[in-house]
Amino acid sequence: MICAGILTSRAQNTPRVDQRQEAQRHRIQNGVKTGELTRMEAADARHDQRSIQRTECRAKADGVVTPHERVRLNHKQNKAGRQLKRNKHDAQDRARAN
Repeated sequence: MICAGILTSRAQNTPRVDQRQEAQRHRIQNGVKTGELTRMEAADARHDQRSIQRTECRAKADGVVTPHERVRLNHKQNKAGRQLKRNKHDAQDRARAN
């Protein structure tokens, strides 16, 4: 993920964060496709991913992602992942998207 205004050579890479974000995007898309996520649940999940992305950009802004920032990113991703799992496996369904 590239943050606006940050030179990629200066900013520290966060491949784990990027991989987890991509996996979450696929989980959200799959949940919408199969009807496991309602529109509101999918919107909330996408909002969570944007929040994680903004946090990542702020962490990279000075060119160094500190251990504390990595912990915070990991915590936010864990929380978003747990919520997505709960939403996908609750009793709410919607018509499958084609």
